[in-house]
Amino acid sequence: MPYSELEEPSRADHLWRYTSWKRIHPSGQFHEVPKAAKATLSLRSLEEGGKTDGVTLEVASEEDLERLAVSGSSDISTQFLRAIADGDAMVLRVQRKARLDSPVQLDIECEGDICALHLLVDVGDMAEMELITRISGNASWVGILRQGRFGDGCNFNDVVINQIGDGRILRTDGLYLGRDAQIRCGAIGSGSSRCKSDLRYTMDQSGSSLKVNGSILSAEGMHNDYHVEIFHLAPETYSRLNWHSACAGKSRTIGTGMLRIEEGAKGADAAQLFHNLLLSKDAEADSIPELEVSENDVVGCGHGTANGPVDDEQMFYLSTRGFNEPQARSVLIAAHLNSTLSEMGSTVVHEHLLHSLTNDLSTIM
Repeated sequence: MPYSELEEPSRADHLWRYTSWKRIHPSGQFHEVPKAAKATLSLRSLEEGGKTDGVTLEVASEEDLERLAVSGSSDISTQFLRAIADGDAMVLRVQRKARLDSPVQLDIECEGDICALHLLVDVGDMAEMELITRISGNASWVGILRQGRFGDGCNFNDVVINQIGDGRILRTDGLYLGRDAQIRCGAIGSGSSRCKSDLRYTMDQSGSSLKVNGSILSAEGMHNDYHVEIFHLAPETYSRLNWHSACAGKSRTIGTGMLRIEEGAKGADAAQLFHNLLLSKDAEADSIPELEVSENDVVGCGHGTANGPVDDEQMFYLSTRGFNEPQARSVLIAAHLNSTLSEMGSTVVHEHLLHSLTNDLSTIM
């Protein structure tokens, strides 16, 4: 259903409870679909001398759109982002059985007043690859829609870093997992004044495995709202959602996890865990873990959440080792976020992400 035929969502809808559609829309006018500049994309190996053989960026064809843009047919953010992209889309294509020894980085540069991108992800069967997608730039408003499918038997790490300046960002993912696909997804947030992310993963083929990890750094008056839904539709599927945030100043983070196990998804195994580190008395963190289980024959379903300040004993220990208070706080924040960061990929990917997050930590904290 096109955006023009949809109704403005109510804040009674839990998806928009903490960030109303009006506040994330570029102009706040529901029926307006403003013109947007196109993001600039570039692809490179993360390591010097590394290759990107088997990975291409192409303009999407009608067949690509019909095959890969299948999520969110009545979803407000999906249809708005398709509309603002004006029918244009790019495809990140990974060939069948591609094996890349070095991680690949996709840079998405967003400039101007309003900037948007519709990106289709087409990962071939039995491909093995690590992908870091870095979203950066000084656009006032950014919209990123990613849709697509991970092929059967593929082994794929998919990490997205939000390093937008002071602008707002609306990010929506609608990704499907093939049979026996092994997928690790990571979300790192240290940019933008207001972020609304609606991330949806559908496991409609048996044997697929999904791990979603988040490391969110929030400072000053930032507002980070992440909504993650994982759909278990097929038998013998596995998922873990592990989300860590650190909140300073007058910032606010919201983490919502919805695990849905539909009838027929026998042997499904799903769990989620949220940990929030509060760094000031004015910071706020909300975690909303949710489960919907319609199948009796499951391995397990669980959820948990915990909020807390920096540990005084750990601060004291670091002070006895020569750290001053700001240095000790930075070490503890980095350690808190690193617990999920370390699960996002290989040693090479982890070192790159840790370096990037540490730089952001020294800049905004």
